[in-house]
Amino acid sequence: MKILVTGSAGHLGEALVRSIQTAGNKAVGMDILDSEFTHKVGSIVDRDFVRHCIAANDAVIHTATLHKPHVASHTRQDFIDTNITGTLNLSEEAAQAGIRRFVFTSTTSAFGAALVPPEGAPAAWITEDVQPVPKNIYGVTKTAAEDLCQLFHRKQHLPCIVLRTSRFFPEEDDGGEIREMFTSENVKANEFLFRRVDLEDAVSAHLCALERAPEIGFGRYIISATSPFERRDLADLRTDSAAVVRQKVPQFEALYQRHDWRMFASIDRVYVNQQARDQLGWRPKYDFGQVIDQLDRGEAMGSQLAREVGSKGYHSEIFADGPYPVE
Repeated sequence: MKILVTGSAGHLGEALVRSIQTAGNKAVGMDILDSEFTHKVGSIVDRDFVRHCIAANDAVIHTATLHKPHVASHTRQDFIDTNITGTLNLSEEAAQAGIRRFVFTSTTSAFGAALVPPEGAPAAWITEDVQPVPKNIYGVTKTAAEDLCQLFHRKQHLPCIVLRTSRFFPEEDDGGEIREMFTSENVKANEFLFRRVDLEDAVSAHLCALERAPEIGFGRYIISATSPFERRDLADLRTDSAAVVRQKVPQFEALYQRHDWRMFASIDRVYVNQQARDQLGWRPKYDFGQVIDQLDRGEAMGSQLAREVGSKGYHSEIFADGPYPVE
């Protein structure tokens, strides 16, 4: 199979190209930035370029996007051009070319304000049934792009799977208070409980979606590490998350003490990946229990693939108050 991967200079795009090539398939990397894993340099906003890139491919994995860290550094029009028009160009050209497998990388950020429950309420249980309430131009354009994918499935019969991925980037948290209270590795370990996915698992989800797209036709799926939490834990997670984690993974406490790490005082949401596991046949390897086992063995957290891809950042500029500007 010959697979076009947009955004091949980014975290996920590079990881996909690496993995597709390792599996013996042909990956064609496409990005506005040149890189070792980019074979065609240009913009998804350029319709002629998109048409040229899609030709002779069997499938498309569309990861190219402006991200949340670009909200304060790019205009709303930039987001519309890249995230909506770019997706429109790819969808139309893929449909016209007879592509039978199209995977679009969306984000759990699309849920927006629906992720934050009111003061005093239990943590939010986030499944695909939750209605997105975008809170910035990033969320607006990603949900609009998702709807474009659904439209092209309905009208042009383009088999398309939308994956709402949770955090997999290695950069530091954008919240100054979080950075002051926790080390970066401590934050990421905590997030595997409810809002993070390892890069290798994100890749495997995309490959599962690619395989199942013709059969499913269209679907939206949350891609996040399997959480140990249940609905009955939601109230306690808001008031004393450490006590809940202690019940689920009791060995975490001694290891955290050894590393001078802490659990978040409160957890406000839980991403639920059950539908992706059931319908896509996705089997994520990395969760909080695996992280604790790696920590106990003195190993680095997460997958070798994530370490090979490393940190890319989102801007060439270095900002005094964080890894990227916050709107």
